[in-house]
Amino acid sequence: MGVPKEERFSKGGFILSAIASAVGLGNIWKFPYITGENGGAAFFLLFIICLLIVGLPLLLAELAIGRSGRASAASSFVKLGGGRGWRAAGLLQVLTPFLILCFYVVVVGWTLHYAVLAFSGSLRAGSDFGGIFKHFIGGYMPIIWQAVSMVLIGWIVVKGVSGGIERFNKILIPSMAVLLVLLMIRAVTLPGAGAGVSFFLNPDFSQLTPESALVALGHAFFSLSLGMGILLTYGAYVDKRQSLGPAALAIGAGDLIYALIAGLIIFPTTFSFGIAPNEGPSLVFIALPAAFSAMPLGTLFGGLFFVLLAIAALTSAVSILEVPVAFAKEKWGWSRTKSVWIIAGISFVCGIPLALSLGMRPELGFLGKSLFDWIDFLTSNILLPVSGLIVTIFTGFYWKKAGEAAGLSSAWFRAWLFMLRYIVPVLMLLVLLYTSGLLKF
Repeated sequence: MGVPKEERFSKGGFILSAIASAVGLGNIWKFPYITGENGGAAFFLLFIICLLIVGLPLLLAELAIGRSGRASAASSFVKLGGGRGWRAAGLLQVLTPFLILCFYVVVVGWTLHYAVLAFSGSLRAGSDFGGIFKHFIGGYMPIIWQAVSMVLIGWIVVKGVSGGIERFNKILIPSMAVLLVLLMIRAVTLPGAGAGVSFFLNPDFSQLTPESALVALGHAFFSLSLGMGILLTYGAYVDKRQSLGPAALAIGAGDLIYALIAGLIIFPTTFSFGIAPNEGPSLVFIALPAAFSAMPLGTLFGGLFFVLLAIAALTSAVSILEVPVAFAKEKWGWSRTKSVWIIAGISFVCGIPLALSLGMRPELGFLGKSLFDWIDFLTSNILLPVSGLIVTIFTGFYWKKAGEAAGLSSAWFRAWLFMLRYIVPVLMLLVLLYTSGLLKF
């Protein structure tokens, strides 16, 4: 994959875009409820530790492979000396984000729909928020919003790396930061918010279990968009002069700060309105709308919250689409425009039965899970951990120039290599066994 100048990030643009790929729905939707289920502050501290010992070493490995290979996620392993077996490993880095895109864009559509509902006052006028959500996903409207989302995402990606992805993130990431701070100020000043702040920031280690450790490990991995081919692809667009170590630290810090502020929005709000912090996935689309409906200026703050959620979803979806687009350009020589709209179109069509399986066509599911849930389970719980293990093994054992590519001093390189060889693979294997259901407590 040749990388012309217009298909490369600036230094700041790369860090912003990598942070944008990380700070998606998981940090607002998933992180708060798994933190609530695992005791709050103690789990958050455990998450930080896991981010340092698993997330950052893998993040640096993916960036180093991408920049050295200067190719799509499918080809980088082979270009750097891997044999034919590594080609299949590389293809997994493209298949996984494509499958994720199929269902992720469905949820992006939900966030856009709820932003409109919130600002229009429709959510504030209702009372049966579970019924509102069930009615929405039970009709055809999710397909319409899915199409709107895909067109918007495709329009950004078709403009290229510097003119589309980077420019988009330079506008939306600062906008997201402003929204986060506004919503955090509103949340922590609500009556009774102090209990939520205390739950999130004062650790009670008696709440932790061995299962909590594996959940924290898994989320540290997923929250940085590892195993999706995104950072392999983005790494190919990074200037050779950019220091990858400081960039990896900046990305990790951005992801962590985002999670911290998201927690300071969610927990004070839920505690203020008597909502259990472990509501699960329904927290965002059912429990929080109930809180906003009872809040002074709830229409405004509810609208801002769902705009924030939509921005987070869109920034991640843009990075996910770029992975198969880069592959298509390299493999078949297609133009960026052709690659974007063909892949976006196929992903949209594949996503339709996933969206319908949650409402109108439940028969599309099997063994008690909807088709949407099965694809989510396959990618999140199996393919992503396997992809992470592949990166770890390749960098730790096969790639001889890893230290030079990462730009680390000899002491830091030895520490990094030790983590990639003996710590991260073991922990990643435990995550894989746990998320796949083979390891239970």
